[in-house]
Amino acid sequence: MPLIVTDYTWTQTDSTVFISVPLKGARAERVDFLSTEEYLKVHYPPYLFEAFLSEPVDEDRSTAKVGNGVAVITLPKCSNAFWEHLVITTYDKEKKKEVRERALLKYQERLCSESRSKAEKQQAEKKYALETMMKLEKEERDRIVKRKEDEREKTTAELAAWQLRQRETAETEAKLKLQDQRDRQNKLKAPTEKQEKGGSDGAKVKLDKRGNSEAKGQKTPALLPAPRRAANIQVRFTPRVFQTALRESRVPEEEEWLQKQAEARRAGNADVEELKDLREEGRNPEWLKDKGDKCFASGDFLGAVNAYNLAIRLHSKIPALHSNRAACHLKLKNLHKAIEDASQALDLLTPAVPANAAARARASVRRGSAFCQLQLYAEGLPGRSEAGPSQCSAAGGHSDHQRHPPGHCNWDALKHTECYSFYFSLLPNSFINDTKEQQNEGHVLNC
Repeated sequence: MPLIVTDYTWTQTDSTVFISVPLKGARAERVDFLSTEEYLKVHYPPYLFEAFLSEPVDEDRSTAKVGNGVAVITLPKCSNAFWEHLVITTYDKEKKKEVRERALLKYQERLCSESRSKAEKQQAEKKYALETMMKLEKEERDRIVKRKEDEREKTTAELAAWQLRQRETAETEAKLKLQDQRDRQNKLKAPTEKQEKGGSDGAKVKLDKRGNSEAKGQKTPALLPAPRRAANIQVRFTPRVFQTALRESRVPEEEEWLQKQAEARRAGNADVEELKDLREEGRNPEWLKDKGDKCFASGDFLGAVNAYNLAIRLHSKIPALHSNRAACHLKLKNLHKAIEDASQALDLLTPAVPANAAARARASVRRGSAFCQLQLYAEGLPGRSEAGPSQCSAAGGHSDHQRHPPGHCNWDALKHTECYSFYFSLLPNSFINDTKEQQNEGHVLNC
């Protein structure tokens, strides 16, 4: 419930009433004023000052100032007369309630009116701004159209003048050509006229052996045709992908190269859902391989498998992707998948040459490790895999094929080779001893 302020002061003149209300430490932005013709309220929580004025005031010219802990309200009077009391002296609560409600309703109506007028003003300003913008745009369009018309008229005039000059030039050339022809004809007629004139004077005409006159022996030269107009001949060549000339001996090689390029483009543009959200480097198998290697090194085997999966879908002919994914499956105990990936890597690493010996050895060890964890020791032996002791020797081990015949395994030498030492550490000693006894008894085991 608010605290009613009673320690206010007021003064008056013939035309104005001044009321000073102490704010009691309240800040200026928290003071709320409400003033009508017969009601005044100053609210600053938790204090409340309200006055039911005894005479009406001009609410439109009423003002309030806050400063130095005091709110000073200036109320212009409607009539120039001194007031005996600032507020009404009645204690009728119903009347005060009626005055308060009437004042609040009037204040709300005034706020609504101001809001409507403000909205109408803003709407009018927007309309004016839109009309002005449309007018400017119309002027700009008219200016552009006028400029286009001027340019069109100017171009039309220049074209007409050029055509007129061309016609005048053609007429002048025709006149000159006609005049030239007439001059040549006149030169040819001159000797004939002289001969005819001499015959009329009694001169004798010399006749040749055939009886023809010398004048008839002269022939009129034919007119030469005008030179032909110059023109350009368009030469088109058969389109080629290669910059070199076409040679029949190189056609098969070029077709093979184009086919490989088309396969590579189809592999790069494969319909993979993951490609829609990947960047350009994410579509590179080598970049995905490096990403998978980093995930494997940090222990994120599932992330490494996902990276290798996407790289294999993009390019399935890279042996390292299958071999590395087999290592991840070994860590995740997906042994059958590890065997499949290692076998696929060994299939891709064919033929066996010294250059891929280390990669074949890694794939063989991973395949054998998976078989050992499945307790299929015989299937995981080096002789049963794709990489044999010859690959181990190429990778840094020692070959036993030169010292032992085919079909036998030198277990002690093979166990200490660098590439199979890890695999033989997984075999139980009982299995190795049983296999040695079978060999000693004559049962041959392929290695």
